[in-house]
Amino acid sequence: MRAEVAIPGVTTLQPPAAATFGADLPGCGANVALRAATADDAGAIHALILSHLAEGHLLPRKRDEIAIHAHRFVVASSDDRVVACAELAPLSRDVSEVRSLVVSREARNLGLGNEIVDELIDRATMAGFEKLCAFTHAPSYFVRLGFSIVPHVWLPEKIVTDCHACAHFRRCGQYAVRRELRRGDHAYVPLAALHG
Repeated sequence: MRAEVAIPGVTTLQPPAAATFGADLPGCGANVALRAATADDAGAIHALILSHLAEGHLLPRKRDEIAIHAHRFVVASSDDRVVACAELAPLSRDVSEVRSLVVSREARNLGLGNEIVDELIDRATMAGFEKLCAFTHAPSYFVRLGFSIVPHVWLPEKIVTDCHACAHFRRCGQYAVRRELRRGDHAYVPLAALHG
């Protein structure tokens, strides 16, 4: 359960305690913990993204941008090594995106991607977003997690925010997926806390 932290003029959430997974990571012999990222993780997140660009399923990210938005990332770590990550990126007041979801090769098939997406769904719901989207080459993965495949034009916030500046604009090979979120009685994290 998350606890609220008092900050003058702002109500925000304390990062959740790290969730530990029972499966050992091959080659590490240590459990994997899910936690909120910090600016100190920016280099490891950037390296993880870079190492998977060749697969063609990710867009490049700048290390400085990751450091600025580190608080929006959830990471899975083993022995202080980041083995999976994803960002909850706000696109508008109502729509946020799962961005840069990466699981290292040695940590695949442990369910880390599902756990990270579930955490981002919880964070987006708590923040008061109505929709969570992703752009992916593997839509069936997100469909299993409750997302629906939708036309890109159903997410104009993404087009205006990112797509128009992308080298693949108008010839994108990714599918747009979207999940409606159930709003709670009130949001705990102000939208401004996610922009940074």
